[in-house]
Amino acid sequence: MTKAEKVGFVISTLNRLYPQIPIPLDHKDPYTLLIAVLMSAQSTDVKVNQITPLLFEVADNPYDMVKLSIEEIREIIKPVGLSPMKSKGIHGLSQILIEKYKGQVPQTIEELEQLPAVGHKTASVVVSQAFNVPAFPVDTHIHRLMYRWGLSNGKNVVQTEKDAKRMFPKDLWNTLHLQIIWYGRQYSPARGWKLENDIITATIGRKTVLKEYYKK
Repeated sequence: MTKAEKVGFVISTLNRLYPQIPIPLDHKDPYTLLIAVLMSAQSTDVKVNQITPLLFEVADNPYDMVKLSIEEIREIIKPVGLSPMKSKGIHGLSQILIEKYKGQVPQTIEELEQLPAVGHKTASVVVSQAFNVPAFPVDTHIHRLMYRWGLSNGKNVVQTEKDAKRMFPKDLWNTLHLQIIWYGRQYSPARGWKLENDIITATIGRKTVLKEYYKK
């Protein structure tokens, strides 16, 4: 199977499994999405979705957020982990949004990456999900699956993103990155992986990955 055929199989299979794909993090606007994605670093979407309502009940916009102290934010978001860094980032970026963007979230990856605690992945998620700008945020699921499927060498997430953008049609990026995340969670997890449940890897998977699986 050529790489083009593999890509076609991935797209058709994901469209069949996930014709409608929900956004994992609960939010109501670009600002609450930005905060939720920032909080999700080294945490789970489930945990973040439990904590964000508590934070947004107090402050769901940058003007209310800066009225809180960093310590007050930290106390609320502590269960998601890395709360010292995240609370400083949330307070700092909220102040910048007020001073530089009139309280609005900028719509480019470059501008978002200039905000405290906002990295490339977070910025990519926000532009794709809040503003429908084509992007391909790579998380651990996408990084793992692109390697398992033989579509990337797995060296790092930067290379995986480049490979994904090169192989998949640009107009599908925003949908595909979510579909792959859900597929990875449901059918191709890092732990407890069962190849018989993973139709894509079983069909197009990298030979070394399949050999390693059958050795277990």
